[in-house]
Amino acid sequence: MRYPLKRTVARVAALVLLVGAAVAGAAVPANAAGLNLTVNVNQVVRPATQVASGGLYGVGSDSQPTTAMLLPLNPTSFTQPAPGTTHLGNGATEPCCDSLDVGANLVRAGAQQFIRMPDIYPSFPYVWQGWDDWEAKVEKQVEDRLARTDLTNIHGWELWNEPDWTWNTAQAGSWNAGWERTYDLVRSLDPVTPIVGPSDAQYNHNRMLSFMTHARDTGTLPDVIVWHELDDMNWDAFAGHVADYRAIENQLGISPRPIAINEYNSFNQMDIPSVALHWMAVFERHGAREAHRAYWFEAGTFDGLFTLQNQPTASYWLYRWYGDMTGNIVQTNPDSWLDGVAAYDSSRKIVNVVFGGDWGDNTVTVNGLGDLGTSVNVELRYTPGSGRHTAVSAPTTLSTTTMQTSGGSISVPVPDMNAEGAYQLLVTPAGGPTTSWQQVYEAENATVVNAVTHAAGGASNGYYVGNIDGDADMRSDSFVDFTVNVPTSRSYTMTIRYANGTGANSTHGLAYNGSAWSTVTYPPTSGWGQFSTTTVTVNLNAGYNMIRLAKGSPFFDGGTGYAELDSITLT
Repeated sequence: MRYPLKRTVARVAALVLLVGAAVAGAAVPANAAGLNLTVNVNQVVRPATQVASGGLYGVGSDSQPTTAMLLPLNPTSFTQPAPGTTHLGNGATEPCCDSLDVGANLVRAGAQQFIRMPDIYPSFPYVWQGWDDWEAKVEKQVEDRLARTDLTNIHGWELWNEPDWTWNTAQAGSWNAGWERTYDLVRSLDPVTPIVGPSDAQYNHNRMLSFMTHARDTGTLPDVIVWHELDDMNWDAFAGHVADYRAIENQLGISPRPIAINEYNSFNQMDIPSVALHWMAVFERHGAREAHRAYWFEAGTFDGLFTLQNQPTASYWLYRWYGDMTGNIVQTNPDSWLDGVAAYDSSRKIVNVVFGGDWGDNTVTVNGLGDLGTSVNVELRYTPGSGRHTAVSAPTTLSTTTMQTSGGSISVPVPDMNAEGAYQLLVTPAGGPTTSWQQVYEAENATVVNAVTHAAGGASNGYYVGNIDGDADMRSDSFVDFTVNVPTSRSYTMTIRYANGTGANSTHGLAYNGSAWSTVTYPPTSGWGQFSTTTVTVNLNAGYNMIRLAKGSPFFDGGTGYAELDSITLT
């Protein structure tokens, strides 16, 4: 959560150099030019799910930020403090951000959350008060959560935070034994909700090997592996950390676990858009399931994406561009410090590239544009390197041009780049996107809760969501939440592309924007992964709306049979 004194002292020189980085450019490389970021639209990396659009203590209340502020960012997940938190983080005078208090806001925004259990303590580093005290605190937190039968989207208990320096071995015993004891207690009270950890402040091979060996041998393996990436400009180390962790799994015979980085970016560089962009790129490229911006400053501001007056900052626009990514994340090849993330939405024929990280006159080459035709529109935008206290009302449009493709490729010059800011490149057919607003929403791009994304050639974007099977209670309910953005308030026809291999009719519940539940019926298809369509009518508001299709959900009795979801289309 925050660097301990012993590490801060060891890095005084770095801190001194980097305090002025957001103004003076010390956190970025010396002037460079002639670099070329390459985007390969035909090389799919994964479905677009905004892996890096999460935050620690990012949401302060049911209205801070408001749901309307969160929705355009398409947030993936958050880490929020324990129910009944007394924690006073980073100079706060009152506890903030209780996971149950903010839960409904996150659900409306299509986000999930981990609950950080030790943030029931008021101070950091945590002051250990004995096992009886800790276990009573754990029991109360779980009981409070289980009482909230209306609240979905809690997808993990984080048993401790940064145990590599905050766990009191002198009084509490070894960390591995403490994990085992706490894990067993939580599992005895809640056998359903995933448990995540170990949540070390830094990745360390020996600690991870010891922890995973003990967890395997005691039947206390975490469901999601968590660690933090907080060092200055150390994003390139992430690939090695993932490879090392996967080797440990293989060595120990442990099935692969999802990886979550629930704190990323350093104290010194939190407000530099290009640095966040580097983290985005490596998380997408190397297989993180989710990643959360670190909490260094004011809680409830999505970690600096909003000012204290609820205005967007420069970094907001980077995350807004990232939140707009639909379809599939596609391959980007960095050149020196010039890096980026790109997505291609085949339903609208839009290539969306966010990039930055170096100075000078550079180039972005985009390959694989054959489906867009021989002439394309190219729009280039920029957001500066200003900090979290400076409002930026809109990004700057640098140029709008029409270019001819050559062999399905274009090379876009980006003159006089600023290494601290971030850029967006939008490429569409010469006549513009195939639809003026997004109509097709892929299930794999949505919020998928207690279900599984599968790859399949017959799916509309190469992926679909299956195993939508749970309806026992709010912890195991299975559903898909689609965030949609429509131009006017009116009735829309919603076409659902689905598969039903049961041989009989199946049903899901349908609700949107707090509406009453209705039932969607799926006649049988020729098999699982064999898709057909059914249509319903939905009444949507202008702007953002949340649509849930559920096998199970609070206040819904549960669907019948089973069905898989490929996409929805609004017309």
